[in-house]
Amino acid sequence: MRIPRNVAARALSCCVLIAAPVFSMAQAAPAKPAVGSAQLPSMVYGKQLGALERAFVSAAEAMPEDKFDFAPPATAGEFKGVRTFGEQVKHVADANYFFFNSTGTSDADLKAKGDAIMKLKTKAEIVAALKDSFVQAHAYVNGITPENAFLETATGGTRAGMTSFGLAHLMDHYGQMVVYLRMNSIVPPASRSN
Repeated sequence: MRIPRNVAARALSCCVLIAAPVFSMAQAAPAKPAVGSAQLPSMVYGKQLGALERAFVSAAEAMPEDKFDFAPPATAGEFKGVRTFGEQVKHVADANYFFFNSTGTSDADLKAKGDAIMKLKTKAEIVAALKDSFVQAHAYVNGITPENAFLETATGGTRAGMTSFGLAHLMDHYGQMVVYLRMNSIVPPASRSN
């Protein structure tokens, strides 16, 4: 049986039209990593920590100094006894030294460091302490290897576990700080469109 030329041409045209997008997507698709390839734990955690650091530090810097004592009023919801904005930042700076303790600093030394952070008064001092705590956090995360990621640390957790907890802690307090910023009509820098 012979197919008329115009029917064959239409069928071929339809096939080309259907195949063209599939072909172009196949050409543009990025190559998949080889099976079994992996990133180092320090790289995975480091990317997350870097993103949180940028969001957190920019949020701290966005709040005017005269609002560092701001806490939502108890009448605005369930805010009785919550930390002020500055206390949130100091708390995270202090906690970073606990979660990302690569030097095995003693409990007494961690307490002394925390007490010193809690006594800071100015925005500049508080933001500097926060930035310093991220230096410690990055040093800890950069030291995580496949061999030591799940070994117990002096704090009783594993390096990977303490890092995960530290990252979750940062996310929790970042969320609280976003509320404080927005209650003061400030859009967090990480949420601003470019």
